[in-house]
Amino acid sequence: MTALKRRSIMLLGLTSALLMVGAANAEAVHYYDTAPGNRLNVRRGPGTQYGIVRVLPEGAKVAIYCQTPGETVSGYYGTSNIWDNIANGEFVSDTYVLTGRDGYVASRCA
Repeated sequence: MTALKRRSIMLLGLTSALLMVGAANAEAVHYYDTAPGNRLNVRRGPGTQYGIVRVLPEGAKVAIYCQTPGETVSGYYGTSNIWDNIANGEFVSDTYVLTGRDGYVASRCA
């Protein structure tokens, strides 16, 4: 077997392994509905004192990558200090996300 052929086989195996890992991670992400009739402020940190990064439209779904305690707020689904990390440096109050539980549904943010 030539060196080029061995390299091609090795790259093909590595590519397949990376695709399987990516698929497994994609399957692990769960999307949650946001509160109906609400546009949701996405903030730079877990509290209303943090700047707004963007605003989610009504009916948006969000992935929760981790959760962290922060400012206590009252929202559509009650009162809580839990904030959901929905993207790098982007947080929304859990009180506007339908998780089906009052507590944590994801790991704590580091």
